[in-house]
Amino acid sequence: MEATEQQSTQDKPWFYEDAGQRKGGLSHGEIVDLIKSGKLSHGSTVWKKGFTDWITIENTELRPHLDESSPPPLTGVHVNNTVVWILALAPLLGFFLEAFIAGMIYSNDPYRAESAAFSGEFFYITVMLNVALSFWDEKKLKNGGTNTEKFNGMVWLVPVYLYQRAKALKQNLAYFITWIACFVLVVAATQT
Repeated sequence: MEATEQQSTQDKPWFYEDAGQRKGGLSHGEIVDLIKSGKLSHGSTVWKKGFTDWITIENTELRPHLDESSPPPLTGVHVNNTVVWILALAPLLGFFLEAFIAGMIYSNDPYRAESAAFSGEFFYITVMLNVALSFWDEKKLKNGGTNTEKFNGMVWLVPVYLYQRAKALKQNLAYFITWIACFVLVVAATQT
């Protein structure tokens, strides 16, 4: 049995990570086909016998196949972060938008307008703003070549998205921390 496994590892040495699961073994040709189909791209992690740990595909002999299929995604300082910084401030911006709308709806009763804003009557406005900005930012990342499938569909869950985005783009957690701080500030303000 062990000889068969050893032979299999020699014929199909490649393994790759997909949504937290190990897939493989694959032959060189099969792994190249996954690269050409777009299933594996820059940032995908792979392993084969002789590697001490899982490494990104661009740091292996498979790199030329990546370069044939597409340029690497933009990361770090090359990514336009305008939308994500607006998203980082979205809890606060949403609260002000809620207050503005409450003021327009209850223009004849300022006390009712203030009460509506601080009681969260229009909370869905902030939720929609956050989710819309997240989806917009994800679309911009896709256009920059980032494989957003790694985010596991968490775009609608803003803090998780922001954390995953920072890690995927090799950026610090500043916009994630800013979003959390704004959220806590708004919650504290509406509880008084």
